[in-house]
Amino acid sequence: MVRDAAKWAALGFHVPAQVGDLTDPPSLVQALADATHVVNCAHARHTAEVIAATPRDARLVLLGSTRKFTNWPDEHGNGVLRGEAAFLSSGRNGAMLHPTMIYGAQGEDNVRRLAALMRRLPILPLPSGGRSLVQPIHQSDVTRAILAALEHDWTGPHSMVVAGPEAVSYFDFMRAVAAASGTGLPRVVAVPAGPLVALAALTRIIPGLPTVTSAEVRRLLEDKAFDIGPMRAVLGFAPLSLAEGLALTFGSNHGT
Repeated sequence: MVRDAAKWAALGFHVPAQVGDLTDPPSLVQALADATHVVNCAHARHTAEVIAATPRDARLVLLGSTRKFTNWPDEHGNGVLRGEAAFLSSGRNGAMLHPTMIYGAQGEDNVRRLAALMRRLPILPLPSGGRSLVQPIHQSDVTRAILAALEHDWTGPHSMVVAGPEAVSYFDFMRAVAAASGTGLPRVVAVPAGPLVALAALTRIIPGLPTVTSAEVRRLLEDKAFDIGPMRAVLGFAPLSLAEGLALTFGSNHGT
């Protein structure tokens, strides 16, 4: 289902598409009238609308985010929480998958933005020296998780984290990104979060620097480590290691 039939046709996929808009309930009902399996890759805040427009016996696979766990909530994380609550109270069969940081997709701005940042900075200031944990997942594994969830015979609504195989410190994560992208790792300087929050505001006005928000700095202090036992057991696959995923991302075929 797409909002714009002309834009879909221009992509060159020889697959017919239903036309609908998440902000236009009648068009959504019409587009999903005969759906048996529905994957929502739009933001989870639209979950209630998707559920309302989907046939009762359809299997649902919805994308959320581990942002729902943050102690520094924003509209993104709060929207995920609202969508998850709507799904879990719906009684529908399916799963909401909550990915950690996704990298490796064409056009993503996570590891590529970090690589660009490290090329420009002589030093890399990190809260607590980058000791907090992160557990990113490669885009191909998110796709595998969606496909596996579509095949699974769910009874009722379920919520599941999908993440890479193990958590690493931000320092080790950035060192791995630097190595995979061919960028030298700047000298890491451990600094208190307060000054970094102030410096983040300057990235909006300094040309050539990617914008970093104060909330992003604060979230660098949070450990993002998750148990992927349920993902392995239910969805039946082992995710790519960080080294494997970064090699795909920055290799000669990273855009495919």
